[in-house]
Amino acid sequence: MRGRTSALKLAAVLMESVDTVCDDFDAERHLCRVSQNCAELLDALAVGVMYTDKSSTVRIAAGSRGAELARDLLENQHLGGPCLDSYGTGHAVPPVRLASADALARWPDFTGRARERGVGMTFAVPLRARDRVLGVLNVFSADPLSPLPAAGCPHESEDADALQVARALADAAAVGLHNHRAYTGYRDLSRQLQSALTSRVRIEQAKGMLAERWRTGLDDAFEALRRYARRHRLAMDTAANMVIDGSLDDTALRGGAPERLGQPDRPPSEAL
Repeated sequence: MRGRTSALKLAAVLMESVDTVCDDFDAERHLCRVSQNCAELLDALAVGVMYTDKSSTVRIAAGSRGAELARDLLENQHLGGPCLDSYGTGHAVPPVRLASADALARWPDFTGRARERGVGMTFAVPLRARDRVLGVLNVFSADPLSPLPAAGCPHESEDADALQVARALADAAAVGLHNHRAYTGYRDLSRQLQSALTSRVRIEQAKGMLAERWRTGLDDAFEALRRYARRHRLAMDTAANMVIDGSLDDTALRGGAPERLGQPDRPPSEAL
């Protein structure tokens, strides 16, 4: 990550990762794009995200670069791996060279599988929204299978830089997911409130029509409308619409025989 071009690319990617407040947002497509951007920025073999959806189902997203490899190694971590460690602790798993004895001891199955697929180094960072872990971004690199370098060597600095870039992308992706979920919640609440308000307006309109027609109070008109709705197991809004569109006559509202203008009587079970 050197130079002005790289910095501008990272800035653009971060902006893309948080731009999620829209109705056609798709979490898997979004995280596939985040994975692809990360793989390109770090020149990694593959990058994938293991995350949970709204129903807490574990899902996998991977960029087009090394998608099959990423999916294979993420699915292989059911017995242990950097993703599970990061998800469990809520902290990053720093770069680990898979030729090391530490990697083999920590994740024997995953390490063996990753080395067979040509992966020499891996690390993982959580997608955190405040105290909640929404998923984990896992990077797979073809770093040479060699011993860890001594402190201060170039590899150490490059690993730290790569980890910071991945952390920035994971944080941005987590903010994007959190913002979209909040947006969805507020949007749904707004629609519910609008529906309730519209329903209330129709009920008030029907009350006014009945009160004027019967030359009675609004309370008496409302009570007649409510009794009819309960008797026929209808929502108040439905009964109000019937009054407004003229399909419900006064006799039916007051408990008489005819149910609707121009329609035969029906048993309550058919009115559900």
